[in-house]
Amino acid sequence: MKTLLLIDDDEKLGELLQEYFKQFDFNLLKATTPSKGFSLLEKESPVALILDVMLPEKDGFQICREIRACVEKPWSSIPILMLTARGEVTDRIVGLELGADDYLSKPFEPRELVARVQNILRRVDAPTVTHKKIYSFHDIELNADSHQVKLKGLELALTTMEYELLHLFLRNPGKTFTRDDLLNALRGIESSIYSRAMDTLVSRLRIKLGDTEKPPRMIKTIWGRGYAFIGGECA
Repeated sequence: MKTLLLIDDDEKLGELLQEYFKQFDFNLLKATTPSKGFSLLEKESPVALILDVMLPEKDGFQICREIRACVEKPWSSIPILMLTARGEVTDRIVGLELGADDYLSKPFEPRELVARVQNILRRVDAPTVTHKKIYSFHDIELNADSHQVKLKGLELALTTMEYELLHLFLRNPGKTFTRDDLLNALRGIESSIYSRAMDTLVSRLRIKLGDTEKPPRMIKTIWGRGYAFIGGECA
């Protein structure tokens, strides 16, 4: 049984979801405050986090930001699904920019929440569709079997989306991707409203790879079109 963590101050909702998730072989831990949520995150090592935006102490956006910033922690790259009460596009974009993997607007059907969590975990656990297992470029090594990325021999903490983006670039050196191409490949979303979120995702990946100099060594912005991995063929 896989363990999930829900951080939401609605105790009744937490109890209902806890029972509902049991049907799908999930153990849902619940926390009504961010402080308790971080304690459970540290102690229980859940495989995914369901995070409400409106919370006491601090909002879900700040929590998401703090989790992604704790790169020394094993849970810094945990898949995050955010719950937004208003369902506004701006809330969704902010969540994706901060490193969330998916979102769902309240009110929602519990079955849809389960389906979205299952989809996130399939992406995390999915075997690569290519026969190639190891991609190397300069100081980067990506192992498609273990989903591990190393930079100069040290393991690099990437979110699910950051890993998938790097994997896509390494599989297609020299190819120019529009923002919609990247969104479709990573999430299956066909909408230009998330272009800003994709720009932020690329920027975060560049920073983690140390590719912030100009001209870039790895990820090049193709003005008016999108992005391309310019490293040539990867070993």
